[in-house]
Parts: sequence; C-alpha cells; structure tokens
Amino acid sequence: MRIGELSSRTGVPVPTIKYYVREGLLSPGELTSPNQASYGERHERRLRLIRALLEVGGLSVAAIGEVLAVMDDTGRSVHKVLGAAAQRLVPVYSGAPDADTELARARVARLIEERGWRVAPGDKAVEALVAALASLTRVGQGSFADVLDEYAGAAERVARADLENTARGVEREDLVETVVVGTVLGDAMFAALRRMAQVDASSRIFPQE
Repeated sequence: MRIGELSSRTGVPVPTIKYYVREGLLSPGELTSPNQASYGERHERRLRLIRALLEVGGLSVAAIGEVLAVMDDTGRSVHKVLGAAAQRLVPVYSGAPDADTELARARVARLIEERGWRVAPGDKAVEALVAALASLTRVGQGSFADVLDEYAGAAERVARADLENTARGVEREDLVETVVVGTVLGDAMFAALRRMAQVDASSRIFPQE
C-alpha cells in the first residue's frame, strides 16, 4: 500500500509516519520508484502499536523508541527481552535518600524475601516502590505500608493473568508485543478498574448525603 493508504488505515498523518521512519521507530517502505514506497501489514501493525503506546500508554517518542529497539533485539531470549522492556516502562524517581527512604527500602526488601520474588535489589520497579512508600510516609500516609502485602497479592494475580494471556502467543514477536502492550495498556486498564472499584467501595463504606 502507499503511504497515504497506510495513513488512512492507522489514523497517523503522513508527516508523522515519515518522522517515525526518520527516528527509526518504523522501518522504511520498499521503494517502488525513486519517490514512492510500498508499505505492508507489518508497518500497519507497528504504527498501531506506536499510537497505542503514545496515546494510551503515555510514553514519549524517545521511550517508545527504546522499547521497540528491545522488542526487535532477536539476539536476546524472550525472558530477557521482556525484562529489558519492562525496565524502560518504569519511571525513574530522583531525590536524596533520607530516613524515610531507608525504612521503605528495608520494608520492600522484606516483602521481596517473604514473597520469594526473583527481583534484583536495584530493579527500577523496586526503586519506584521504595520512592512511593517513602513519599506516603512524608505526607502522613505511612499506614499504606500496612496493606502492602494485600497489594502484592493482587499484583501477583494480575501478573499471572498477564503472562498466562501472553503464553497463548506462538511467535516470538507476538509474545514480546503482547507483554509490552499488556504492560503499558494493562497499567492504564488496571488503573481505570481501580478507580471504578474505589468509587463503588466509597459509596458502600461512607455515608451518602
């Protein structure tokens, strides 16, 4: 198909498609003449993925480029590709460590040990959880640490659902894309479900005016 048809099918403007090609997010089309290129289903699929990661996942173009580069690395095992992609999806928190941070780090370390999770201490997700717990303490909401185990149990169930769904894929590309999409868009889906459940729980727990 020509670039105009690709644009119509995906809803991505032609100038944006050309930008993605220049940035390496999308492979160039097959040249059919000096000024024309042909695009296929793989281009359409990749564009839909980029659009979803950008619009729903909220990733920057640079972050999407990093995630796609990991996805396309055929020299790594699926497990390592998924781990590397996940690391690029976790936000990095900065700030000087303090007493609250150290207490949170110890609490997270205990959680990992008690749960038997195979997670390295320096993992970005570990640091993100440490930062969240420390911040909760600073704003007077340290009691959230008391329900950390319940959160962890819920996270395990969601993770199992994620990977059981992923295991249905056969091709390596399908496996990797499913986990990446599931992680980014699944986060958005789970956050929406949580908000809905909170509204429902609030209506049942607190008096209605």
